[in-house]
Amino acid sequence: MHFFPYSQKMARSEQQAVRGNWHAGLERPAPLGDSGGVDVIALGRRVRHLRKKAGLTLEALSGVVGMAPSQLSLLENGKREPRLGALQQLAGALDVGLDDLLGTEPPSRRAAMEIELERYQRSALYESLNLPAIRVGPRLPNDVLEAQLGLLKELERRLNEQLATPEEARRANSELRVMMRQRGNYFPEYEAEAKKVLAGVGYSGGPLSQFVISDIAAHLGFTLHHVSDLPHSTRSVTDLKNRRIYLTQGSSGDHDPRSVLLQALGHYVLGHETPRNYGDFLHQRVATNYFAAALMLPEDATVEFLQHAKAAKEIAIEDLRDHFAVSYETAAHRFTNLATHHLGITTHFQKTHQSGIIYKAYENDGVIFPKDHTGSIEGQPSCKNWTSRVVFGVADKFSPYSQYTDTKAGTFWCTARTERSAGGQFSLSVGVPYAHVKWFRGRETTVRSVSNCPDPSCCRQPPAELSDAWAGNAWPSARAHSHLLAAMPPGAFPGVDETEVYSFLAAHE
Repeated sequence: MHFFPYSQKMARSEQQAVRGNWHAGLERPAPLGDSGGVDVIALGRRVRHLRKKAGLTLEALSGVVGMAPSQLSLLENGKREPRLGALQQLAGALDVGLDDLLGTEPPSRRAAMEIELERYQRSALYESLNLPAIRVGPRLPNDVLEAQLGLLKELERRLNEQLATPEEARRANSELRVMMRQRGNYFPEYEAEAKKVLAGVGYSGGPLSQFVISDIAAHLGFTLHHVSDLPHSTRSVTDLKNRRIYLTQGSSGDHDPRSVLLQALGHYVLGHETPRNYGDFLHQRVATNYFAAALMLPEDATVEFLQHAKAAKEIAIEDLRDHFAVSYETAAHRFTNLATHHLGITTHFQKTHQSGIIYKAYENDGVIFPKDHTGSIEGQPSCKNWTSRVVFGVADKFSPYSQYTDTKAGTFWCTARTERSAGGQFSLSVGVPYAHVKWFRGRETTVRSVSNCPDPSCCRQPPAELSDAWAGNAWPSARAHSHLLAAMPPGAFPGVDETEVYSFLAAHE
């Protein structure tokens, strides 16, 4: 094993209307793209092709299978996922086998193009363009269909070409977020490893002291060494040959020194090998961050604390922070690990720079975060009406700030704080859908906002009166961020100067 521990750097009324229109033969509105095991777009085009081949109108097929024509139309357009019973009725009415109905091969070249265009229009790329969708139906001319597909393919090619260097990182990050959302950000395997380590040193409760952490390092066979010449590109360096962990003598204030050490130990406990690609690197970073948090806020004790708070309808991130003596960010992250699995609460988290750029984000509650065509959220500007942005203008910096925000996806309640670091001022916000706010302290706030993002008219376009007065009469000099032009650092551990690390280890051996 060879590694360097490396640091981390639709409206509600519409939803109700859709739910009210569900037919007994339909499950739910289809998600954007595929629906688990059923490709709803391909299925819809195949049903339409077979219906027309059989010489049936929507009304005629409706009479046979017992579905309203409007529901059949939604199915054919890939906007509904049918139940198994409805699929069997459709297969019988169209005189085909169920396997034929569910086949993924498009029945014609025209159907293949329709499916491809529909998928493009449901992608993050198309959403980022803020363009109206074209109705992909039988009346759309072939040449228009081909031209639209050609334009979208070329646009995607050019965008990917522009992102040539960070493309792998952005896609890997997006894929990792999907996995975290599917698991509710809960990883039992990391919880189990943390419990074993704590049991091994006889931990009995309370905040994890530096003394107990030193015991953990010794229990795992490592000695700790604080040095003044730690390589500038690292927060810690582990010498596996001599079982030493090197840490800096000082503290920048940006990271809890306990967390830095526990993350370094996490690589060893979790058996990490040298990352094969950037995706591996990100997975390892998430794993070690999770492991460190699971040690500082042990699962059983933290869940018990949160369950008592929920029963009292007094959940507060700052209470979690104070009880376990951790940073607000660590407490917020840990809450997202345990809230859904143990409390049945869906949630979201956002770390936003004072410039409005999102540095970290997680959600499994349906909140709409801005994203680029790859699905990446980090690096995108947060809505100015969101709690994560409004909190920067609040005079009281010592009390948590809470706000309700009405969005196209429903109403969300968020609580936020600001913290200053070497990289500037950041806001840390945790939020939940309106249905879950009853469990939280701060729910009594009367502050309310409206966000229509990603609609540009929400907060990205200047008001008409300002545009009329200043359009063409202003020339700002933008602050250039040189890192945006730089290539992604090469190597298994991006950003780490391995020559510097090897030289450091040789000098201290």
